[in-house]
Amino acid sequence: MSVRRSIASRWRRRLATLAAAAVVAVAPQDGQAQRIFASIDSLRHIQSVEPRSGPPGTLVQIFSENLPLQAQIHVGVGAMRAGFEALAEGTQGVWGEVSATARIPAYATWERPLVFIVFNGNFSPIGISDPFHVTDEDGMIRRTGRITDEGLPCMSLRDTDQYMYALTGDLGRLKPGDEVVVDGVVAVPGSCGDADAIDVVRWERASPPG
Repeated sequence: MSVRRSIASRWRRRLATLAAAAVVAVAPQDGQAQRIFASIDSLRHIQSVEPRSGPPGTLVQIFSENLPLQAQIHVGVGAMRAGFEALAEGTQGVWGEVSATARIPAYATWERPLVFIVFNGNFSPIGISDPFHVTDEDGMIRRTGRITDEGLPCMSLRDTDQYMYALTGDLGRLKPGDEVVVDGVVAVPGSCGDADAIDVVRWERASPPG
């Protein structure tokens, strides 16, 4: 199994275990937004999301050739455990290829990644993307989570959405098990396997809950 297919499989399993349904916000003809529940089906991996990071307002190109043929498709965006907002209708070619352009919502925060999701005409999910990293105006992201090595050749962070990031930079005396908040710049995966990387600019220990 390829690295990308392995990553996609983990996203599908995570989404399926977090909820039995995705909450989708749609705007009907009367202009009044409403939220509906869409059952979780077997999700395929959206193959291309470009760019993979940027501030709110960023236009993102989505393309995938592996989705089942549908009469109508919609493209949404959201965060795990927070529901999804339908942003646009996509086009699908005769072989099932999907092409769409979506804009990162103004409310998106640099503290959480988003994923794109493709729905059929009944708003049942059929495909999900790797995470898109929303940045602030300086191009940085913030993640809260726990330091771990999990058998990896470098220090890593598993954030509150259960995404894994390799960490580079001055990490002081951090050790596995420490709860931290890190600010940094998203980097391409490197010597720490297939995890996205964060070049850490600053970090602090997370405040205990409550």
